[in-house]
Amino acid sequence: MEKTVQINGMMCQHCEMHVKKALEALDGVESAVASHENKKAVITLKAGASLDEEKVKAAINNAGYEFVKMN
Repeated sequence: MEKTVQINGMMCQHCEMHVKKALEALDGVESAVASHENKKAVITLKAGASLDEEKVKAAINNAGYEFVKMN
């Protein structure tokens, strides 16, 4: 299952890697791909895993970026 997160504040590939690392540290996340150009990250979950939106928001905000919404 994939979730898409809209994020403000990413400006370069370094920002993308910082967001990727923060998201991949969350339980249940198999991988994450961030794009500063699209202002989003796509999160792939492990089989049977769920993802708490508040934990995603905290991970992004703690990394220094602005969580907008998750689909």
